[in-house]
Order: sequence, then structure tokens, then C-alpha cells
Amino acid sequence: MTTPRFQPDETMNHLRGQLIASAQAYPGEPMRDPRTMCEVAQACVEGGAAAIRAQGIADLVLMREVLEVPMIGLWKDGHDGVFITPTLRHAAAVATTGCEIVALDGTRRERPDGLTLAQTINGLKQEFPNVLVMADCGSTQDALYSQDAGADIVGTTLAGYTDERPATNGPDFELIDDLATRVTVPFIVEGRIHTLEQASEAMKRGPLAVVVGTAITHPTSITRWFVQAVTR
Repeated sequence: MTTPRFQPDETMNHLRGQLIASAQAYPGEPMRDPRTMCEVAQACVEGGAAAIRAQGIADLVLMREVLEVPMIGLWKDGHDGVFITPTLRHAAAVATTGCEIVALDGTRRERPDGLTLAQTINGLKQEFPNVLVMADCGSTQDALYSQDAGADIVGTTLAGYTDERPATNGPDFELIDDLATRVTVPFIVEGRIHTLEQASEAMKRGPLAVVVGTAITHPTSITRWFVQAVTR
């Protein structure tokens, strides 16, 4: 088991008002290799990212060896329903890699192991008391549910990816504004931030931090955007 580099209070202070880069690739893609993703994460830190969000145990182990910034770790298992760190077993495995924050599905949907979100968070914190939990939510109701379940941070990660809210063109600013007034734990904006202007606007609305993934670390999508622009 690897020990996190930062204590919980240090992590929160380090992230406040900063950019977090998400360094992830999808199965079957050329960059879906732990060494490659570790290098991508290093490049993001060189550019000023205050933390890295990444998935997969192998990726997290390699990144923790070389990164000197906080890490948000997760384990995607499956493609539908609850698949972002879906069980207590997955969460504990992520925590053993030394990530300061474990991200998991924070929706109200049934979890594969039958545990409630509160049971999952409580079980994780009993074994790893210094690990923070980020709940990836799809709505304000999810965020309030996650907050009550013991999550230290809630995120807008799943807005538009569950049945509760439509997928917006860009960040879900309506949800962001609602979280800013209704949740009492820190929240992180994540999801469909594709421009500098969107990132800046999201930060103005009161989150702890902003996560940008695809627009920084996914060249396939970035190339596709440019191809569509020039071939219309």
C-alpha cells in the first residue's frame, strides 16, 4: 500500500481555485497504456495542473511514483449504470495506490455489490481514514444524497450522463449554480469543459476546482473537432 503525499487539509488547500487535469484514455485507443497516460499526466503538471484525475490501478500506481501533486483516482469497470469505482472493493483498491482522493459514482442508483453509498464511504474511511471521497453526481439530488452519505467533495461529472438532466452543450451551468447554493461540502465542476472561456466561467461560480479532461488530454476528440470545423 502506498501512502498519499498530502494530508486531507493540504489537499483541499492545494486544489482551491485551481485546474485539475483528467488524464484518461478509452479501451482500445492507442494511448490506452499506463506508461503513456503517466507521461500525459506529467506533461499536464508541467503546464500547471494542480492535480491529476486518472483511472485504472496500473495507471494510478505509475503516476503516484512520479507525480508530486494530489491525485484523484478511480476505477472504471463496465460501461453502463454504476461503473465509476462501483463497489467498496474497487474503492479500496484505488486507495491502496496512494491517491489523496477516491472518486466514485455518487448517484442514487443501485450499486453492484448491494451496498448503499453511505456504507461504501464508511467502509472505505474505516480502512483508509485519511482518504477523501469525491462523489461523481448527475444532479443536485445526487449531490445532496452524496453529501449526506459522507462524501467530502461532490462533482458534476455525471450531469447529462444519467436520466435526470439533459446533456448540455458545454458545462451544466444551471446545475453548477444550484450546487453553489445548496450543498455545504466543496464541489468540483467536471464535464464538457471544452474552451478557456467555459473553464473561466465555471470557476467564477464558486467551485473548489475545475476538471478538464478531453480538451487537454484526448487528442482523438480534439482532432475530430478540428476536422469537423474545416470540412463543413
